[in-house]
Amino acid sequence: MAVIHHTTLNPTKQELLRTWLPAQDWFRGPGTPELVPAGGFRLDDPAGQVGIECYLVTDTLTGHTYHVPMTYRGAPLPDSGSALIGTLEHGVLGRRWVYDGPGDPVFVAQALALLTGRAEAQDQNVDNTRDASIDITCAAADSPIGLRVVRIPGNGDPDRRCGLVSGPWRAPDGVEARGVLLEAVTVDGRK
Repeated sequence: MAVIHHTTLNPTKQELLRTWLPAQDWFRGPGTPELVPAGGFRLDDPAGQVGIECYLVTDTLTGHTYHVPMTYRGAPLPDSGSALIGTLEHGVLGRRWVYDGPGDPVFVAQALALLTGRAEAQDQNVDNTRDASIDITCAAADSPIGLRVVRIPGNGDPDRRCGLVSGPWRAPDGVEARGVLLEAVTVDGRK
């Protein structure tokens, strides 16, 4: 199980995402967003080397909420292409390389494990605690599936999916919303 350190991050996750988000084709805002944490959950890396977080953040300028799965590594990920979000200094662990989850094979493997019932969503802030607010409709573990990250949380794509993960987030005004965050999709076109 991952250990969550309650410490300083420099820059913060929101500061890293302020510059990274506007370059993504799914970003819905003009200019630079003003971001506040909105929710999320963690996944455990069985090897204990990579931090994995499904992070929800809201742009207070537009009201749009984004789902950005992130991995935290103690060294650069080889062949990561454009998946690098940036680096930060962790108050306990030192320099961390932060990657967009879909570009990190550890995230993809654990997200698929979650979608097939072989992993559990973990609380974002408490060690060794299952996150009971995360709902999972499991995909069949014996069929070839792919992963789709729902970047703007909501309904996802029900025509393509064979499993899903949904969870809550909180808007800046305190209102809680809920929607699809991850989908298992068949890789051979069948449902």
